Amino acid sequence: MNIFIINGGQHFAHSGGSFNSTLTDWTSDFLRENDFHVRMTNINDDFDVMLEAENFKWAEIIIYHTPIWWFQVPNRLKKYIDEVFTAGHQNGIYASDGRSRKNPSINYGTGGLMQGKNYMVTTSWNAPETAFTLPGEFFDQTSVDEGVLFGFHKMNQFTGMNRIPGFHFHDLEKNATSERIERYREEYIRHLQSIFIPKTENV
Repeated sequence: MNIFIINGGQHFAHSGGSFNSTLTDWTSDFLRENDFHVRMTNINDDFDVMLEAENFKWAEIIIYHTPIWWFQVPNRLKKYIDEVFTAGHQNGIYASDGRSRKNPSINYGTGGLMQGKNYMVTTSWNAPETAFTLPGEFFDQTSVDEGVLFGFHKMNQFTGMNRIPGFHFHDLEKNATSERIERYREEYIRHLQSIFIPKTENV
């Protein structure tokens, strides 16, 4: 199976992207140890949009690793997506918005060309998990996927991809102890095993 990993941990201001680089290593090491074919992109590097579009076309699963800045993905990752997806217009990523001129009121979002492919997203946060789950806290008991990532998921659905369960890392500034990071690593590896090992066993 071909898997394309995008490291969206942008270097900017006080954010060095180190956690997402570590996370990318965890992911790629796990996948290669289990005989998956892996390609990777770091959004801090210069990129050729046509080659990046080919990576999307090559892959069966796309994995995005991104921090959340001001409740959105970093600007460099957004630039990467804007440019690469545009390069994929009628080139393997999407053909159109899916509508016809005869009846433009329906079928919006059905013109993707990546049907049969899947994507997974991880996010890393300063916000603790309780900010999403406790009554009266900041995110009004709205989950990451139903709230901040709603548009991100719709973007991938627009291309025809299906979502597979992601993983969210919380409280990584004020409480990023080595013990918590190790627990997160163990939980994340179990998450990967639950998703990818059954697939390899069924091939």
